[in-house]
This record gives sequence, C-alpha cells and structure tokens, in this order.
Amino acid sequence: MSTVPPEVADPVPGSGAPHLPPQPDLVQLLTPEGQRVEDPTYSIDLGADELRGLYRDLVLVRRWDVEATALQRQGELGLWASLLGQEAAQVGAGHALRPDDMAFPTYREHGVAWVRGVDPLHVMSLFRGVDNGGWDAAATGFNLYTIVIGAQTLHATGYAMGVQRDGAESAVLAFLGDGATSQGEVNEAMIWASSFQAPVVFFCQNNQYAISAPIERQSRVPLFQRASGFGFPGVRVDGNDVLAVLAVTRAALAAAREGQGPTFIEAFTYRMGAHTTSDDPTRYRLADELEEWKLRDPIARLKVHLAHEGLADAAFFAEVDAEGDELAARIRSGTTSMEPPPAVSMFDAVYAEQTAPLAAQRAEFEAYQQSFEGAGH
Repeated sequence: MSTVPPEVADPVPGSGAPHLPPQPDLVQLLTPEGQRVEDPTYSIDLGADELRGLYRDLVLVRRWDVEATALQRQGELGLWASLLGQEAAQVGAGHALRPDDMAFPTYREHGVAWVRGVDPLHVMSLFRGVDNGGWDAAATGFNLYTIVIGAQTLHATGYAMGVQRDGAESAVLAFLGDGATSQGEVNEAMIWASSFQAPVVFFCQNNQYAISAPIERQSRVPLFQRASGFGFPGVRVDGNDVLAVLAVTRAALAAAREGQGPTFIEAFTYRMGAHTTSDDPTRYRLADELEEWKLRDPIARLKVHLAHEGLADAAFFAEVDAEGDELAARIRSGTTSMEPPPAVSMFDAVYAEQTAPLAAQRAEFEAYQQSFEGAGH
C-alpha cells in the first residue's frame, strides 16, 4: 500500500495546503488538492460520466444532510445523525457493492442508503418517529438502521455465514465507527467471521471521535492493524477520497466473494458536524482542527479534479446544485407532511405472523383507547 505523498503529509509552510500528520499505509488516489495519484496495489479507471456521477452523489447526499439538520433544529425531527465530511467514505463504499450484496449500516449511513436507492423520505420517517424505517431491506440490499453500537456487525456476520452456506456469489458490507471497535459485539463478530472465512467486509469510518472521546484514547495503534489479531487483512484508506474508497472496498468485496474471507477497512475521515443534533462538539474539540479538515473536504477535491481535467464545466456544477435544491424542497415538504401513525400500529410489525399473546395485547389496548371516547378527553 502507498503512503501519503510528501507534499500532502508535510506541506510547505504558508502554502495553505492541509497539514496531515503522516499516516501509515494510507491508500490515496486523489489528493486534497484534486491531483490524481497512483497506488501500486489499488487502481481504478473511471470514465468522465462515472466521475461526474460520483460528484453528483456527494453533493446531493450533503444537501440532504444539511436539510435534515435544519429540520431537526426546527422541531420536525426527533434527532439527526449528520454525515457531514464523511460523504466520500459512504458514497465510495456504496458504489463498490453489487446489486446482490447486502449492507448493514449504523445510524449515519445516509450516503450508502442514497446509493442503494433508498428514498430519503423513508430515512426521514425513521428520525421523525413515524416508523422504524420504511424501506425494503431485501429489495435495496440495505438493512435497516441499527442504533445499538456494534450490533450490526453480528447481524452482518451471521448473514454472511448464511450467504456462504447458500453458495451465493455475494458479499456483505458491515459499517461501524471507530468507537464501536471497543465494543464486545464487534470483536465477537470479527472472531466468527475469521473462523468461518465469512464473506464480510468490516468498513470502519474512523471520524476521529466516539462522540467526545478522541481516537487517541481508544487505541494505541491504527485501527486497521487490529485485523491481524483476528487473522485477516486490514487496510487504511483516505476516507475523504471517494476514488480510493471505491477501489479499496471493491477489492475487499471481490476477495470476500472469492472465498478469501473478511477484510477490515479503516476509512480515515472526519466528522465535521456534531455526533448527533443532541451533541455540542465545541465542548471537546478546537475550531482550528475543524478548519484544518475542511481543507480536505471530499467534495471540493473531486470538483477541483473535474474542473482541472476538463471533465465538467460551470453549467454542470450549477445543474447539480439546482438538483440539490429540488431534493431539499422535496425532503422538507415530504417530512413536514408526514402524519403520526395510529397508536395501534405499534403491534403491526412485532412479528412476521400474529401471535395469540400479541393479539390479546392489541385487543386490550384498543379497548383502553375506546374507553376515552365520548368522555370529553
């Protein structure tokens, strides 16, 4: 694997280039300045249409995220987990999946949901409390969001073992954050995945903070190096480089499908916003740090590359921005018009089939509600 080019890792003082401390084995194909570089292990050859498509996804996903944050601040959502700054990690990983692959997200993978064809309003309804997630996991290849930290890695490993036993030529992508690597469930999942050579890739978005705990307090070694302890490969990729993320994740998923077992990917990125809208990041990190990472913005670097190589013009960028405005308007109108579900609907999706105890509870609840009718309540 390649290291960060010297001009990126240690810029000339006063040049304005972002100062990124040297990272071991950081795979990078597009520098923060938008310069295309090669890696001896990972390569990717994308046409102009594909590059423009990646840019479009990055911009629209961020526009969705910005609108959702605003809606939460205005009382229209109960909570929102922002992906600001992590768009390249999610869009790149999402595009590495094949249609018959399955992704298991945390609660922040809105970019992966977008790439897998999930309607943003189905995600918004979850955060508005209207339902538990309105999309079809089997049809989209994108499982429902998981709030319990690290639990989805167990689900993903179990699913991958099932795929393996079915003889299907597909793979599983399990998303997790840097903080989740300290959870027992994640380590158990990796033990099982390694023992059974399960076709699962663990994709860790290291955004530098587990809520307020910095990565330095979580691990004394780079997270990708932990994979060797479980007996499978680990790789660290520039998580703000959509091309590198796509190339690395595509290779890891291909290896999984071929029976080579799991891989651990550490996407080295940064959470520019709050952990969730209930968090205040100014209490535990400095503004200078955020400004430094803004210089490595994943959207800006691809835009510079497209413009410099003559692959996109001002009209294209304006068109994408206009599409973002339309998307935001649809998300806003669709979210604010969502009606709260009837209270009795809580019994509808408990089990695949109705059970006698659940039917009795539902009947008791309905009778309780009816007791208020005509009583002035």
